[in-house]
Amino acid sequence: MVDKVKKKKGDSTPTTVTASGYTAEQMVEMEKILKHALEELQNSVDHTISHLREAEVPPDANDRATQEETFNLELRTRDRERKLIKKIEEALVRLEKGEYGYCESCGIEIGIRRLEARPTATMCIDCKTLEEIRERTGQ
Repeated sequence: MVDKVKKKKGDSTPTTVTASGYTAEQMVEMEKILKHALEELQNSVDHTISHLREAEVPPDANDRATQEETFNLELRTRDRERKLIKKIEEALVRLEKGEYGYCESCGIEIGIRRLEARPTATMCIDCKTLEEIRERTGQ
């Protein structure tokens, strides 16, 4: 949904601004970033699954222990990636609904630089900082 057309300083080309306040180009770019990250994570999960299935149990007890520790590390990593996949999917849904880029706590726009650094961000930097302070102090 397009709200208005802005002209950048010194540029005669108008820039389309969406209802969220970001340009359409910025939202397309964020969608590309999110979809690319999702694809890479899903490929990584597929690789891990095939690696675990193909692994043979070594006869030596020390080798088995090393292999088990390696598998545990891989599984912990995949668990973190699974959580990130969920966040990316949720961000894509928000993008589709036109709700992407707004702080879930206070409702203001999340800065584009923050979204570029962390495309799954759901809070503006101020609200996130407050949340982290509360977590550290146990409130």
